[in-house]
Amino acid sequence: MADNSTGTSLTWLYFALLTVLSWGVYGVILHKGRGYMPMGAETPHASLKAFLFVCIAYAVIGIAAAVLIQLRGSNWSFTGEGIRWSLVAGAAGAVGAFTLVLALGAASPIYKGAAAAAVMPIVFAGAPIINTITAMWLHPPEGGFKSLPVPFILGCVLAACGAFLVAKYAPSNTGGAPKPVAAHVAPAK
Repeated sequence: MADNSTGTSLTWLYFALLTVLSWGVYGVILHKGRGYMPMGAETPHASLKAFLFVCIAYAVIGIAAAVLIQLRGSNWSFTGEGIRWSLVAGAAGAVGAFTLVLALGAASPIYKGAAAAAVMPIVFAGAPIINTITAMWLHPPEGGFKSLPVPFILGCVLAACGAFLVAKYAPSNTGGAPKPVAAHVAPAK
């Protein structure tokens, strides 16, 4: 998997695109699973029930990762710092998944089956901005924050604005394509 023009591996890009695909469908599928949980008196618990099975899926994938580590011939050595930071990352991901199902559940009475169309653009446009801020906090840019290029700052602002516009005006949230606004006609005198 190499780019012949530069000789560099594009494996990272293929995995990144697979992540985009899986995370792109995640919210919609999660909300669908939530919607199939028992409703009525059980409606307040539907999100947590869906989250329970997300956790089970994570455990199954974790077992698959352990098998892959073994198949690759790892000596199973770990460091304390590596374990700590990985557990913090796992906790951040789990809290995010937990609050996502709560957001989908809270948006469901408003947007019905299209709750994911309202929630996910905010999550997926906001997360890269938070990711960038966190990365810069842990690894400050050369020259400090004053050296940040204007296009980068503009990109962060546009991502936030884009998330708002996509979430607010998604056809599934508005009931279809925007309807034309009737022109105001002054009464004849």
